[in-house]
Amino acid sequence: MQQAVTVMGHAFVYARLTVSSGRRLRLTAGMFTEYWKAAIERSRASPWLRDGPHPTRLRRSWTVTTVANNLSDELATSDLPYRKLLEMMPMPLVIFSGTGAVFANAAACVLMEVESAEELLGLPPTAFVHPLDGAIVESRMRNLEEGVLLNAPVALRLLTRRGRLRRITTSSARITVDSKFLVAVISTDDTMRYEAEDRLKENEENFQRLFESTQDVYYRTDADGVVLKVAPAVRRVLGYEPEEIVGRRAEDFYPSPGEREPLKKALRDHGNVQDFEGRMVRRDGVIIDISISSYALYGPTGEFLGVEGIYRDVSDRKNLERELRRLATSDSLTGIANRRAFLEQASDCLRRAARYEKDVVLFIADLDHFKVVNDRYGHVAGDAVLKGFAGAVAPELRDTDFFGRLGGEEFGILLHEVRRKEAQRVAERIGESARSLRFAAADGRQYGITVSIGATRNHRDDRGIERLLVRADMALYAAKEAGRDCIRWSEP
Repeated sequence: MQQAVTVMGHAFVYARLTVSSGRRLRLTAGMFTEYWKAAIERSRASPWLRDGPHPTRLRRSWTVTTVANNLSDELATSDLPYRKLLEMMPMPLVIFSGTGAVFANAAACVLMEVESAEELLGLPPTAFVHPLDGAIVESRMRNLEEGVLLNAPVALRLLTRRGRLRRITTSSARITVDSKFLVAVISTDDTMRYEAEDRLKENEENFQRLFESTQDVYYRTDADGVVLKVAPAVRRVLGYEPEEIVGRRAEDFYPSPGEREPLKKALRDHGNVQDFEGRMVRRDGVIIDISISSYALYGPTGEFLGVEGIYRDVSDRKNLERELRRLATSDSLTGIANRRAFLEQASDCLRRAARYEKDVVLFIADLDHFKVVNDRYGHVAGDAVLKGFAGAVAPELRDTDFFGRLGGEEFGILLHEVRRKEAQRVAERIGESARSLRFAAADGRQYGITVSIGATRNHRDDRGIERLLVRADMALYAAKEAGRDCIRWSEP
């Protein structure tokens, strides 16, 4: 042999082979990528097989001349050991002549799903592959016939004798046997790898479709809160393109940077959050309600890497909840708190006042002669009076005070942290506001209203709002007895 051939870790071996027909073949090239068991024990002392600390690992690059010089003396002395050597190869090997396959080792039989090599002998190379790959095989055979020593590895689809499709990588080399042309083909079964890659590709495609079509916004930030990745759904939720979000801090999309702090604290304390409520700002400046489900990311040594999760726009749901809450706690006519909501608020305020020794004052305000208004001008006019009075009282109160309709023409007012003298002035302003109101009847007549107010203060012995209600009601009765349009107190 005149030149050395080296490719892809396959060694081309100069040796002899006895095939099933009994003829003796002289190999000028054979292909091996793994070292087989039968040769390991006989070659441990051979320095040409050693590769660093792994004495049984075949080197990735060998020349024909080197292998021939070392193996010919040991393997060419007997046909039987050499044949066993090829049979025990862990990689499928098939040798073809012009009439078809003349040798197939055990690994090739397993790959082709046959019981013995006899089932493969005589078959042409194209019988081993899928029909669509037949032209590739024929082209590679022509290359060898025209003098090419070695065909580079190529991926093919193999069709087993049971009709199953497998994916292989195969290499073929020219063999000269008594001046006759043969071809040695060695393959690796890559079916499992291709199937794994196909599954991975399918999973990736499924994830990408989900990533792009989900209504939730997937996001990921680094340890500094800078957005690394965001789903296309952000267009619908915030009105930004994904590339406009990536690279900016997550806090930039909150009404204020501090509004993200509760989320960060919850992630630090618990590692994850589910349906955590928050708010974000759309591109058009509208503030929306969001629900966040996220978890903190940590590295192998416990270092904080960032946050990953999803958020969704829940503005419609939150607005509905607010409306239901408003309907459940508000008086439908006047828009102020209904009786139940007012008493709940007043009870909470009274408990806090008792705990911190604060003063509160309760008013019960009742519109004078309201029944006359209903009887004389009608219920529509009466409704207008109730709404007018509620509108007149609200400006006289602070944000910390509570105002509600107890029923009919009766209203409750709770003043928080106020002395009697201050409360008296508030009650007087309410009376003045009521007297200043003017209403027009259907016939054009003008009329006004007055209000009587019963007042009381909390006491340390009060255990609930009921006691204050009783005292305020007694004071209201006294105001009515005194001629109406006045304020009366009932001390604890």
